[in-house]
Amino acid sequence: MNKTFDNCLRVALAVTLLAGFSLMSARGDLQPPSEFTLAVSGADINIRFGTVAGQTYAVEKSTTLAPSDWTAILGNVSGTGTVQTAADAGAASLPKCFYRIRYSLALSADPGFALIPAGSFQMGDAMGDGYTSQLPVHTVNVSGFYMEKNLVTKAQWDGVYTWAVAHGYVFDNVGSGKAANHPVQTVNWYDCVKWCNARSEKDGLVPSYTVGGTTYKTGQSSPVCNMGASGYRLPTEAEWEKAARGGLSGKRFPWGDTISRSQANYYGYTGYYYDHGPNGYNPTYNDGVLPYTSPVGSFEANGYGLYDMAGNVWEWCWDWMGSYGSGEVSDPSGPASGLYRVVRGGSWPAYADRCGVANRFSYFPASGDGNFGFRVVCSSVP
Repeated sequence: MNKTFDNCLRVALAVTLLAGFSLMSARGDLQPPSEFTLAVSGADINIRFGTVAGQTYAVEKSTTLAPSDWTAILGNVSGTGTVQTAADAGAASLPKCFYRIRYSLALSADPGFALIPAGSFQMGDAMGDGYTSQLPVHTVNVSGFYMEKNLVTKAQWDGVYTWAVAHGYVFDNVGSGKAANHPVQTVNWYDCVKWCNARSEKDGLVPSYTVGGTTYKTGQSSPVCNMGASGYRLPTEAEWEKAARGGLSGKRFPWGDTISRSQANYYGYTGYYYDHGPNGYNPTYNDGVLPYTSPVGSFEANGYGLYDMAGNVWEWCWDWMGSYGSGEVSDPSGPASGLYRVVRGGSWPAYADRCGVANRFSYFPASGDGNFGFRVVCSSVP
């Protein structure tokens, strides 16, 4: 798989004038859209393109052509041989806009990632036995995205980390791991965000995080996240919860309403009526040497093919911790600022109540220990 050579049709529009059109990075196994037109309707720009079966498409926009400026206005469209349209409201009033269509073979997506389809879900504790921070239950609409099936392993971390430090990145922690196939841990939020940028650059993708318009590589800053960039990023907590539910509705865990140590690496305690235990740490991974993490993918996947969405290590999310509202929202990304970043999913020493799909926990972004790891997502085909 080659992430660098996604095909792009670039179109430059100055007010209502079509200024240029070119095909970039052609590959013999890909076919360009069967048609491509732009039309102005009042203040809006309408993009029309014909799809090819077996390929996926994303329409992206930029006003500067800077690598970090591209944002998706339509993404994860599967080609069926029909015509698709995308509208950019108000764009005709801008001095200039640039549009491109990224397309790739539907079957060429990284098999290590799972597509989380667009749609709505009920976010929060539908069981009514959790914490007030998980309430009220509310409707959230989430755009489609791709999530890595497994937690980032120590081996993955090391490969990108070595490249990153040779290319100007500075991390707070070198990262730890029980073994190469165990999740990396002892990484803080800043480490994870910078690692996502480094992996993006290493794979020829547009980094998601910037500070002052430049790629975030050093220090402890609160970066801007370009959610539509092609690179890797942390999930929002809404994306994480939708993915963790695996397509189920109103359940406590990724697979149903009860939990046992045969389903996840956590601390069993049958004092919770939904915990079938047995009590204590999982003896398979309790070797007397902390932390008691397990190799990624040691338990059954959820309905989306994701592993370890309950237990093993807490997973850093993008959001600052904040309160829920009661109204319906679309693609929420949390408060603009805060003291703590959200972590989700529970960990190897966590009780069952902390491993539920609706459970919310938070931590200082500058801190991290043997309970904290992460996984990445992409907004377009990885």
